[in-house]
Amino acid sequence: MIQVGIDTGGTFTDFVLYDGSDIKTHKVPSTPSDPSRAIMQGLDQALGENLEGTLIIHGTTVATNALLERKGARMALICTEGFEDVIEIGRQNRDELYNIFWERPRPLVDKKLRLGVSERITYEGRILKKIKKADLEKLLTNLKKLKIEGLAISFLHSYKNPDNEKKAAEFLKPLGVPVSVSSEILPEFREYERTSTIAANSYLLPKVKSYMDALSESISREGGSEQNISIMQSSGGVISPEQAGNQPVRILLSGPAGGVIGAFKTAELMGYGKIMTYDMGGTSTDVALCDGGPKFTTETNIDGIPVKVPMIDVTTIGAGGGSIAYIDTGGALKVGPGSAGADPGPACYGKGVEPTVTDANVLLGRINPEWFLGGKMKIHPQKSLSAIGKLAKKFKISPEELAEGVVKVANANMVRALRVISIGRGYDPREFALVSFGGAGGLHACEMAADMEIKTVIFPKDPGVLSAFGMLMADSFKDYGLTMFLSQEEAGVDELDKAFGTLEKHSMQDFPAKKLKFERYIDVRYRRQAHEITIPYTRRFIKTFHETHRKMYGYMKPESEIEVVTIRLRAIAKRKKFTIPPLENKRKKITVLRDKVIFGGREIEVRTFNRSDFYKGYKFSGPALVLEDTATLFVTPDFKCEVDGWGNIIARS
Repeated sequence: MIQVGIDTGGTFTDFVLYDGSDIKTHKVPSTPSDPSRAIMQGLDQALGENLEGTLIIHGTTVATNALLERKGARMALICTEGFEDVIEIGRQNRDELYNIFWERPRPLVDKKLRLGVSERITYEGRILKKIKKADLEKLLTNLKKLKIEGLAISFLHSYKNPDNEKKAAEFLKPLGVPVSVSSEILPEFREYERTSTIAANSYLLPKVKSYMDALSESISREGGSEQNISIMQSSGGVISPEQAGNQPVRILLSGPAGGVIGAFKTAELMGYGKIMTYDMGGTSTDVALCDGGPKFTTETNIDGIPVKVPMIDVTTIGAGGGSIAYIDTGGALKVGPGSAGADPGPACYGKGVEPTVTDANVLLGRINPEWFLGGKMKIHPQKSLSAIGKLAKKFKISPEELAEGVVKVANANMVRALRVISIGRGYDPREFALVSFGGAGGLHACEMAADMEIKTVIFPKDPGVLSAFGMLMADSFKDYGLTMFLSQEEAGVDELDKAFGTLEKHSMQDFPAKKLKFERYIDVRYRRQAHEITIPYTRRFIKTFHETHRKMYGYMKPESEIEVVTIRLRAIAKRKKFTIPPLENKRKKITVLRDKVIFGGREIEVRTFNRSDFYKGYKFSGPALVLEDTATLFVTPDFKCEVDGWGNIIARS
């Protein structure tokens, strides 16, 4: 059986194909208006017309783009009467604390589409007021007039007792639109985040479900099977297209999650458990920290919309190869977050005219025009010179000086993101290796590592498609949560085991006839604290909580009572183990060319290698360029490199 990992990015759609012994990679330009066109085009080029027996794992940006561009469904939100405006009131947090002109992002649901119903449940789960049939009939009549495409239902304290929500959902079925119910997708407390999450799910559902159905049909027409298609979740596992279509909030960061999984699995194989992942693509850069494994979060904010579902903790900034360089109102050089994207793309692609990071690297000699995408894509260096030159004239400097400035500004933006996830959270970056991937990451990684005093940089094999590669390594799993509010006295082993058992039974309904492995987590806090810490559940979880609190905040209070707020379960259906093929263990003739690049304000000579020539144990030093089909690596003079048994390059300063 051939396995195919597919990652749809803003600029390129990446493919990794594995037939059980060999790995092949492929890239095609993305088609943002209809991402499935690029997918089918790439599958046709890589595999031909027949997809019979092909296993496909796909990471998609459809949900992300719909949310960022506000191109979701016209949907209504049904709340407990008096709480219709909770998603607009939100919390007192401000994204830009000192910006007096800051405006809160517009809610996904217009005020006229937020409707209240008379019902009430206590925080203990006791029904104070049942929903009256007359109220539901009136609600149904009003909703029919609004011509909605989706419906979200979020009642107060429904995580404790979902009866009123279920009754409302059943009664409103005649509307004939998808219904998202908060107690089914997110049975957890915090009314604002739960309501925001369920509203986002309903907002995205029609578009994502339509995409999932269309993709499944397209693949089926080519001989593939819907049962052999999986979708990457933001948490790093895979689910079926049907599950993704019904719960699109779970796939908002599916592409970046694949990259983190691929980077960690690769580094773990090499003996590195403490890494920072650095994924620089054409449109954005994603960074994450792994200390023995990927970090997870249940509190993510995407373009001002809180989404409270488990996700790999990834920080994304608008810095990529296509990031546009410009002069701000104060006369300073800025890079990003605006991007030239896939169309028109950087100036060197032939259509665009704006100077980008890619154009700067072309001008500096760090990208070989004859070897872009392994020589499969023609680029135009003169157009890079023209675009960079126009901006350089405004600064009254040479194009080469400006190009280095563009790279330095882009590097500073990305280093800042790495500092946030390391130093900003109590980690010393010098204790970690930097795993660089993405089509553009290898051109910047060594300089960034030097800025942060990181001594080891890992360049995985085929770095430009590592996110797609990571999708082949992911297990099939789903996360479940249940808010309980147990005091330290109530949070006994028997009580918690019983609650986890309930979630395990629920998970077995979602994974019938599959052998499951379970991972247990709990959200714990000191009594009267406002926020919790998620930790693995063991019988000594109280001690673990105190130690974790000290690491995160610099202190602990062992004399204080703790409170268990939410329990979490991950149900994992192990997939067939993916083994990375080792590098051929025989010496080859290494072809070395000599080129010139601009580095540190002067032109220097570098050796240029073709990565396909490398063998296990080969060593070389910077300055050097390493060319491959999916990326180019620029090794600065202070790094020495060695190729390991799987074809990864370890650079040490």
